[in-house]
Amino acid sequence: MNFLSLTGRQVRPSFPTAPVPRVRQWQQNQRLAVHPALNIRRGFAEVKHAAQDIPKQKPKASTALRRAASASLPIRSNPNPTRSDIQPIFTYATAERYLMQNLRHSLPQGAVLLHDAWWVPKWTDSQTGKDGEVFLFANGSFVCWGLGEDEARRFAKEVLAKSAAEIAPLREPETEDLEFVTDPEENTRLQGDLIVLGKTSPLSSEGTMPVELPPSVLPSETVFARYAYSQALSRSTALSVLESSLEDYLTSVASLPRALQKTGKPGLGRRAIVMKIGELLVFRQGLNLNRENFSDTPDFYWSEPVLEAYFNSLSNALEIRARARSVNDKITYAAEMQSVLRELLTETSAHSMELIIIALIAVEVVICLIRDGPELWEMAFGKAEEHKSSESSEKAA
Repeated sequence: MNFLSLTGRQVRPSFPTAPVPRVRQWQQNQRLAVHPALNIRRGFAEVKHAAQDIPKQKPKASTALRRAASASLPIRSNPNPTRSDIQPIFTYATAERYLMQNLRHSLPQGAVLLHDAWWVPKWTDSQTGKDGEVFLFANGSFVCWGLGEDEARRFAKEVLAKSAAEIAPLREPETEDLEFVTDPEENTRLQGDLIVLGKTSPLSSEGTMPVELPPSVLPSETVFARYAYSQALSRSTALSVLESSLEDYLTSVASLPRALQKTGKPGLGRRAIVMKIGELLVFRQGLNLNRENFSDTPDFYWSEPVLEAYFNSLSNALEIRARARSVNDKITYAAEMQSVLRELLTETSAHSMELIIIALIAVEVVICLIRDGPELWEMAFGKAEEHKSSESSEKAA
């Protein structure tokens, strides 16, 4: 018995392959009859190739929201008749600020100003026909409910680009996404990385809810819950814009300490360092001093503890305050580094000024010697020569 032939027959069924035409099968069988071990090598090669084709999953961000994503699995895996399908929430930042008054004439009909945001209760995408709602905030971002990235991009193109409301447009938009479901039988809450829109407690102040609300795509009972969640999302996206700009800045000055170590020189001129310090001041102003900062709870929620709980739950999940502190620490370090470089430049300038003053004094001394040298010589040595000549004449007499 041919042992290699038996081995080939045993290994062949354990490695399933795609169907092969009959003519091709006959050719392969003829080859295996001559080289029985060929199929063994091919089988292992095919398994290795298949292992290489397995796509690697992209690691998720390590925020508290992503770490708690498992808490939403019971809702995702157990649908019920009262619960809607999972829908997207997409945040899109296009500028550092929006002029809210300039948006009034560009927004679709039915848009309402809800406290610090423009609310578009229904916006239909021109290409996909999807309906959703949009909240626009002054920090340069807007939040879409029920719309994805493509629809958000078209909203920015069709509405914001024509409004002249964008201040300092971004080179690349910053985005953030989340998901939500509606279920009138459950309480409104954030569960893991999923927002559940359902029953909400009545508002504390009667003047919070407008008398008349335009018809919207989503239930009007949860409009302020969506507003609170949207404001937290917009803050997170605006903070991401600041974080990205600060990372670019830190990258641009990362080589300065190394240059100082190797050459003993800062590597930047006085004007360039002052401009870098100005950039840091702009970062810190945007982080702490603007009306829409990242540390304080908006005044609107002081009288509405229910809405404040919605806002704080998502803000804490997105770690907005911790990220803001981290950005402040980076700005402080960068400011200290720029301060050291500025002091070095000041010392260098002072040393140069001292050398210039010494050189000017030396030049003035030389000029004085050239101009008044003969007179000084005459004053110093002329009388002594006259005295010697008179003494010599007296001796001769």
